[in-house]
Amino acid sequence: MAKKSAIEKNKRRAQMAKRDAPKRARLKATADDQSLPMEERFAARLKLAQMPRNGAPTRVRNRCEVTGRPRAFYRKLKMSRIALRDLASTGQIPGMVKSSW
Repeated sequence: MAKKSAIEKNKRRAQMAKRDAPKRARLKATADDQSLPMEERFAARLKLAQMPRNGAPTRVRNRCEVTGRPRAFYRKLKMSRIALRDLASTGQIPGMVKSSW
């Protein structure tokens, strides 16, 4: 199997996190409920630990949709600063002009 790009891997993780969110929340609520017996809470923790790690929302990384760069990411634009500058320099972003001192 060919190596997947980081962008595809991250999208797959986001889908898994969205899919597993209700089950993960239910297990966490069970594990944290002090009114339940210790055995039941421990069993919920074990089930939570057996779930795939890539289904956890913390595994999803903010990445540029254009280049896949994980650093210097603008959330509103879903782009890195470098991709934003390149697109703005070529005039592909309407209304954006280069500012200089």
